[in-house]
Amino acid sequence: MAFHAQLLQLTETSRMGLLSAPIIQGCLRGEVSLPSYVAFLTEAYHHVKHTVPLLQACKAALPPHHAWLNDAMDEYVEEERGHEEWILDDIRACGGDAEAVRRGQPGHAAEVMIAYAYDTIHRRNPLGFFGMVHVLEGTSVSLALLAADNIQKPLKLPDAAFSYLRSHGTLDQAHTAHFALLMDQIEDLRDQLDIVHGARAFFRLYGDVFRGLPLPQTAAAPTEVAA
Repeated sequence: MAFHAQLLQLTETSRMGLLSAPIIQGCLRGEVSLPSYVAFLTEAYHHVKHTVPLLQACKAALPPHHAWLNDAMDEYVEEERGHEEWILDDIRACGGDAEAVRRGQPGHAAEVMIAYAYDTIHRRNPLGFFGMVHVLEGTSVSLALLAADNIQKPLKLPDAAFSYLRSHGTLDQAHTAHFALLMDQIEDLRDQLDIVHGARAFFRLYGDVFRGLPLPQTAAAPTEVAA
């Protein structure tokens, strides 16, 4: 079995753990709110702004025998550059304070996920960072476009509020095909195990980001009045 197929198989339980986050399941049922969506965008901004620095750090830390990955890393950098600004534009289109988000700090879960990504690159194995790529891009493909539709319709938000979700849902379909080709060229067992380890960890950490978001408030059931 090619390594990418193994990666999918070995991380399926972890992926389902992320998808079980209450806010994701609620969104799939159409339970959405503007504060929840803006909170999601806020945390997305704080981790997406690290995507290019993380890719650059990963490339710089690659050992010489993985120099064949350099061109792919450069392509990722060019494709991901500036995406955090799309998120701020979405926040503005929702009526949120984008500059306050820019000046602010991530929630604890996003901060830990970012820290773990840098730690993986610098302490463990730079190829382990591909576990994060697998998690973020795979989640985008499976959820982003559906989530955008489920959020937009009931909240009556403009298309301008969904540039991040819709662009990533579309772009990452091509990215995942390219990612699969790269992963199938990873032959060293240690590298493969570190990528699987990273993916499992990032599924849990990214799931914690979603579990930390405020749930939409649902109307309370009317209280029965005794006769």
